[in-house]
Amino acid sequence: MRARYGVPLALTALGTACVGYAAGIEVRSFRLRRVTVPVLPPGMRPLRLLQVSDIHMVSGQDKKRRWLQSLAGLRPDLVVNTGDNLSDPTAVPELLDALGPLMEFPGTYVMGSNDYYAPKFRNPGRYLLEKARGVHGLNGKDDPAIGVERNPWEGMRDEFDAAGWTGLSNTRGTVKLETGEELGLTGLDDPHIRRDRYTEVAGGPDRSADFTLALVHAPYLRALDAFTADGYDLILAGHTHGGQLRIPLYGALVTNCDLDTARVSGLSTHTAGGHTAHLHVSAGCGTNRYTPVRFACPPEATLLTLTPRP
Repeated sequence: MRARYGVPLALTALGTACVGYAAGIEVRSFRLRRVTVPVLPPGMRPLRLLQVSDIHMVSGQDKKRRWLQSLAGLRPDLVVNTGDNLSDPTAVPELLDALGPLMEFPGTYVMGSNDYYAPKFRNPGRYLLEKARGVHGLNGKDDPAIGVERNPWEGMRDEFDAAGWTGLSNTRGTVKLETGEELGLTGLDDPHIRRDRYTEVAGGPDRSADFTLALVHAPYLRALDAFTADGYDLILAGHTHGGQLRIPLYGALVTNCDLDTARVSGLSTHTAGGHTAHLHVSAGCGTNRYTPVRFACPPEATLLTLTPRP
């Protein structure tokens, strides 16, 4: 009898322990990753970019708020926010408090779907089914604008803009760093909800700038292909949560877009139109409020040190 029930009970206990760890420990185990990217023109001094993404702030997340505030101690040259700041319509004041110290530095941002729309409960198994069917992004009946509460994102945007951060929703911009370098910026609105309009920013990097970054929230291939073929050397994105639930020694099962799982997070490359770009996808530091778990994929921010090309 013991042998008959021992294995199922052991598996149940293991599963329960994994869920408890994912929901109670790892989801709050915030950490900073450091990455070096050799993309700058020869002779340019190294630049330190702090990328924060997928914060998904929920009211009462004090540990996350304090951790984000502490990142100002890194004193980055530029803060890059790649979207999905909210997972609670009431959390805008706490988000702005969390990012307040970082807003003292030059910054730029793009929006994600969860900036515009409040989350709703969704069966996590649908992500696996969508991957199997090759369904990515939205179609008519899945459009989150239908029957979904909108976030008060305009106030968040206005505070970012008032701090001097450059918004990049299908637009170009520039930012002058405190040390004098001028960076060109090109960004798309979120491809996950089909708000991207690459024709409005096409034409390649700003050749008058010292260096130009490309930003997008969700790393869909159509956006990556367009940026890369146009000659950008560095693309920053978020959205994937690094897979959020990863299998040790295997990796992510899904990306929640059409990017392959091998590049679900971290630094990789992308090739299109005869050009190769560096791509950095942040695993982010939050989750949808209805799926507050992370496993083998701790929440993160990334300090990218850009160095001259060899």
